[in-house]
Amino acid sequence: MPCTTILAGKNATYNGSTMMARNEDSGSGEFTAKKFIVVNPCDQPRHYKSVMSDFEIDLPENPMRYTAMPNALSNEGIWGEAGVNEENVAMSETETITSNVRVLGADPLVKNGIGEEDLLTLVLPYIHSAREGVLRLGALHEKYGTYEMNGVGFQDIDEVWWFESVGGHHWIAKKVPDDSYVVMPNQLGIDSFDFMDAFGDREENMCSEDLIQFIVENDLDLTMPDEDGEIVELAAREDFDVRGAFGSHDDSDHVYNTPRAWYMEKYLNPNSFIWEGEDADFLPDSDDIPWSMVPERKITVEDVKYVLSSHFQGTKYDPYGKYGDPSHKGQFRPIGINRNNFVALIELRPNVPEEIMAVEWIAEGSNVFNAFVPFYANITKTPDYLARTDAEVTTDNFYWANRLIGALADNHWSMCNSHIERYQNSVHSKGHRFINEFDRQFINARPENVQKALEENNEEIAAMAKEETAAVLDKVLYEASMEMKNGFSRSDA
Repeated sequence: MPCTTILAGKNATYNGSTMMARNEDSGSGEFTAKKFIVVNPCDQPRHYKSVMSDFEIDLPENPMRYTAMPNALSNEGIWGEAGVNEENVAMSETETITSNVRVLGADPLVKNGIGEEDLLTLVLPYIHSAREGVLRLGALHEKYGTYEMNGVGFQDIDEVWWFESVGGHHWIAKKVPDDSYVVMPNQLGIDSFDFMDAFGDREENMCSEDLIQFIVENDLDLTMPDEDGEIVELAAREDFDVRGAFGSHDDSDHVYNTPRAWYMEKYLNPNSFIWEGEDADFLPDSDDIPWSMVPERKITVEDVKYVLSSHFQGTKYDPYGKYGDPSHKGQFRPIGINRNNFVALIELRPNVPEEIMAVEWIAEGSNVFNAFVPFYANITKTPDYLARTDAEVTTDNFYWANRLIGALADNHWSMCNSHIERYQNSVHSKGHRFINEFDRQFINARPENVQKALEENNEEIAAMAKEETAAVLDKVLYEASMEMKNGFSRSDA
């Protein structure tokens, strides 16, 4: 599934939270309606069977409650995508990533293995930390195999981990440095790996137990000898070239993947490197764009939404740009694309009680035109405005209302852009206000029924979002109607 992900360690964010955010995008020519729900333990399957493959498994009897962003229609399975469980452990699955023919020839994908449809359901209800999530998913990959290459994020209050599959059964995982962020387009992303740590203390690196043997037996290490003709053995390697061994190096990556990483890092580290021109350190088609970087300033919710909505604004590649060489417009695949299904950011906040620690920011439809809305995640149900999405196109639903806004505003960018900007700013500021006010109320007078109090607050936030969304839809519809080709200025005879 085409997607884009950003992860941030606790010392890289504005409020000390760990952050994990991802877009889910439909495949080309498709638009997948999504909903925001809670899966309570009574609704979690005890025997799970995939729709897309013949995979099935018996699941443990003790699942936890968790949020999810599944498909509105179940004809292709669940596709839970992003959520946080009742112990404030989050999971984002999956960034579909790439590999190379040598890896896939050595460890082929498994037709009836696990995949994006399944992973959240199989893992999130049973894990108590980000590390535990890595290990559970790794064990499932090793035992059952996967039919696609997966990049998966795990998050708790202290740590964020990134997991990447290597062929059908192997995997690596790396902790996001506490002071850094990570950007991930649809491409194997981890750039270096520490085998000393992975087979030692596992502080920041983990992998499948036979990974070194797999690399050696299949000649996957592309490291050149040093001046003395020596190559450090893999078990002692602290900077193994992951992309060289496991990644893809296709021309299509330079159009589809690397430009997205380039734009996100250019935005968050504008002065750290030269990003454009003949003397650039990194260009949109560079293969060596870092996996993680320390940001120049602490990252906010709005920064995350901005980069995950990017259409290369401020550059010559912006498809909505008015100036410059038109041949560059639309040259690269944007992050904010017409077929964004949703974006979800999970914020685990350290300076509030555990009961209100997890906030999930959600936007649906094309990210260029939608707005982030925050919801407390320690709940047993979600507002109908987001939970009751189906095949019917209706303005009474967050997903469909935003799809309509995007489709109308896109063709009338110059007239609608200011309306969209005001909509986003209004929803974001009001969202922060709701969260700040309820945080204070909760801390000052702990409610007896926590879930009920959080659900009531979420309903107020959803009502605000519905009102704001309806208002901007009205404005965008007016602008589009005024520019209809059959318009005529004379009103009466």
